[in-house]
This record gives sequence, C-alpha cells and structure tokens, in this order.
Amino acid sequence: MICGEQRMRVDAVRVEVPARLHLGFLDMEGGLGRRFGSLGLTLDGLGTELTLVRGDPAGDGPGRDCDRARGYLDRLCEALDLETGFALRLGRTIPSHSGLGSGTQLALAVGAALSALTGRALPPRRVASLLDRGARSGIGVGAFEQGGVILDGGKGALDEPPPVISRMALPEAWRMLLVFDDANRGLSGTAETVAFRDLPPFPADKAAHLCRLALMVGLPALAEGDAMRFGAAVTELQSVVGDHFAPAQGGRFSSPDVAEVLRWLPSVGAAGIGQSSWGPTGFAIFGDAGTAEGAAEDARARWRGQANLRFVVCRGRNRGAVVETVSGRGEVAAEYEKVAKKTA
Repeated sequence: MICGEQRMRVDAVRVEVPARLHLGFLDMEGGLGRRFGSLGLTLDGLGTELTLVRGDPAGDGPGRDCDRARGYLDRLCEALDLETGFALRLGRTIPSHSGLGSGTQLALAVGAALSALTGRALPPRRVASLLDRGARSGIGVGAFEQGGVILDGGKGALDEPPPVISRMALPEAWRMLLVFDDANRGLSGTAETVAFRDLPPFPADKAAHLCRLALMVGLPALAEGDAMRFGAAVTELQSVVGDHFAPAQGGRFSSPDVAEVLRWLPSVGAAGIGQSSWGPTGFAIFGDAGTAEGAAEDARARWRGQANLRFVVCRGRNRGAVVETVSGRGEVAAEYEKVAKKTA
C-alpha cells in the first residue's frame, strides 16, 4: 500500500517480514457461506529479510528462496506492466515448508519492496491475490500488516484472501517454544490441494463449537492475559482440527518426533500446544520467559540424541513488517503499517 507521489528516487528497499503460527481453522464446514476462518499469531526473531535494488536481474543472489522470490517479482512486474530491471538479495529466511508461512511472507515482502521502489500501489491483499497466496487463510497478510494475534473471517464469495476481523496484542511476558523437525517437511502445492480435496466433511456442530471456543474462551483469555486459559483453548482447537487432518498427515501431528515432544511439554508448564499449519513445526505457549527457557533446556537434554529436533524460544510480535528505503538522502525505516498510512 506504499503509494503516492515519490519525492525522491528510491534506489534500494529492504523489507523484513515476520514468521507466523497458524493455530487452526474454525469452520471447515462452510454452511453459512464462509469457509475456514483462522486463528494465528505473529512471531518475533524469526523472519525473512529481502533487499530489492535497481539493477541487472543477473545480479540476484543464489539459492532456491531467491529463485522463488524472482518468480514472484516477475509475475508482479508482468501484472503491472513493469520492466524487470531489479536485482534481489535475501538475508535470513523463514524455513520453507515448515508451517510458518514462508511462501506468503516472501511474496508479500517482494510486493512491498516493489511498491516502495516504484511508487506503485500494491496493498498486501492485492499482492496475495496476484501471487495466489492466502487462498484459505488471512493470517499471513494480517501478520505482515500488523502483527499480534489475528482472527480472520474465512473465505467467502470474493476471490481474495479472507478479511482480518480481529487483531489483538500478545502479552509481552508470553513466549512460544517452537519444536522443529529438520528431517520432515509439511504439505504444500499440489499435495496440499489434494489433501484438502480428499478430507472428509467437517461436522457443522464441531465448527460451531470451535467458533464459540475462539470467541468466548480464547480471545477473552488473551485480553485478560490468562495464558493457561488461552492455551487450553488453542490445545482443544488443535486436537479437533488435527484429528480431522490426520488422514492426510498421518496423525494429529505430522511428525511423530514432534508429537512426542508436544505430549511431554504440558508437564513442564506449557499452557497450550499444537502444530502450525501442516507442520512439521510444533509449538507450545508459555506465560513467562523463564518457564519457556527452562522447558527448552530440558527438551534439548531429553532429546539430545535426535539431531533432527531443534528447540527455539520466541517472543510474540505486535508489529508487522519493516520497510527501509535507501535514496540519495539516506535511509529511512518504518513499520509497514506506518509507511502505508503516511504515503497512501
């Protein structure tokens, strides 16, 4: 959404976008005219950094993620009738096919960088639509724009990402312990499409219960800073949704090793547990940093013989992407939401 008259030539743009946890779908039955509906939250300290400069595309950085970003950039340039005279560089990246939104966040980063560099209006929802992101969930767009805990309203009749209907801040004290399985990858692409197609019908009464659980238990607990009650709502949501997806992913959780860790984590203080999206990344919610760090240390010792497992403690993030522009007058950095409001 970075648009308006450019007062100076922008020569380079750096965008930093956060990872997110997808906590589960609320209504996969869809009998009221909207389907899915998602609850999710934004993570700090884990994200993707992308730089876009004016120059020869042959100067792109190496790697599969950079090739993926180039594909997004070329599609956007074609849609906007722009010459592809830009080069890409990637710094750190969200692990791909891990359930943390790597593809959507990369696509949105490319769109924001192109918007800032050219002055073209590219709101994140339009970028997501052009690049076929956010087909079922609006959590990625919400995390990019604002961060925090996001509830979207599900997919309706419009061919665009679901609207964000609630955004709330995560308490500063809370922590998320991520459980990575580096030997496995979550479903994506055609395999994901087939999995959704072949799932059994979702009962309307379960959808009604999950919506009530989110609205009357989870979000009020969040507003009151009650990690245990919020975590219990997430755990129940995860159990219902995970069991529904079990035929496609081999169980409530896609990684048996992660599942073993998740079963253990409540015994060391986890308020809630689950798997983000198709996984294999698992997570646990804690009400304070000390308990989370202690659980991570215990987990590393307990599973020290399994090199595929990693344990990372993250804060929640109550802000969206950060956009930095470089011109002849120097560098300017701002959170995406502030840049968008100032320049729209």
